[in-house]
Amino acid sequence: MNSRDIDSPITLSIAAVERDTGIGKDTLRVWERRYGFPVPGRDANDERTYPIAQVEKLRIIKRLMDQGHRPGRIVAQSMDALQHLSRCEASLQSNQPIGAAVTREDLTAYITQLQTQDHEGIRRELLKALSQDGLQKFLTNVVAPLTALVGETWARGDLAVHEEHLYTECVSSLMRQAIAAIPKPARGGEPVVLLTTFPQEAHGLGLLMVESLLTLQGCRCVSLGTQTPVRDIAQAAIAHGADVVALSFSLNMNSNHVVDGLTELNALLPSAVEVWAGGSAPVLRRRHIERVVVLHDLVSISEAVKHWRRLHTTAQSKVAAT
Repeated sequence: MNSRDIDSPITLSIAAVERDTGIGKDTLRVWERRYGFPVPGRDANDERTYPIAQVEKLRIIKRLMDQGHRPGRIVAQSMDALQHLSRCEASLQSNQPIGAAVTREDLTAYITQLQTQDHEGIRRELLKALSQDGLQKFLTNVVAPLTALVGETWARGDLAVHEEHLYTECVSSLMRQAIAAIPKPARGGEPVVLLTTFPQEAHGLGLLMVESLLTLQGCRCVSLGTQTPVRDIAQAAIAHGADVVALSFSLNMNSNHVVDGLTELNALLPSAVEVWAGGSAPVLRRRHIERVVVLHDLVSISEAVKHWRRLHTTAQSKVAAT
């Protein structure tokens, strides 16, 4: 659902809108009375029906709410204002000036392929870039900026959800293949890193990017995939003898879920286990969380690994000297 079908005559029932947006029926009715939006029509049975344009606006509202915005401040705003606010959030998380667009022709060509449903073409071009650049440059020069561009294009309403999912699946499958081809390090002397996300975080692309770079750095990675309960993360870390738990948080992750989850996880983990948190969740940059190493970008991943090795080598030297 995007700007290409915004004028569609199709309407959705309130149950369908709840499924599509994640906003409950009761909340939709309250907003209708309190803020004057949404403004549903009525079908032959006098049931609420919602035009596609209003559903699209509700989806952006939900995304902004997940980033910490209060409904009272955004529900009544125009679609243009909401899209601008969404672009501002994307610019903040990518450290780009507000309104700055990625204009590399090779990246915008990928967007065109997504919009024309050319799944074979986008996979072919991504594989070509991976083969030419190698995994690390592919991640930093293509995947990272292209993922930001995909998010920005969706925020403008120029990319549908299924097109965004197609991109994620193409990139994810290529990265999994590349990770599997990296020689595994010998046991001993390298950090064991457990990777996952909290239950509220379903996005796994950032997690795969981190796993790729950690594997290139010689780490032994154990990935649980996405949406693992906090207590299970702690249990898995202990069971696998993990030195580090690495977590990924997307832009949509609720700030309270991030802080509360990390605080609970630290209380459950042995003190020797480090927690690394990366991704575009704004709270990671705005708040200090005890015992959590924040990976601000892809470059900081290698710095975190180097720091762990220095500490580990120092600790081993002290043990050997006693």
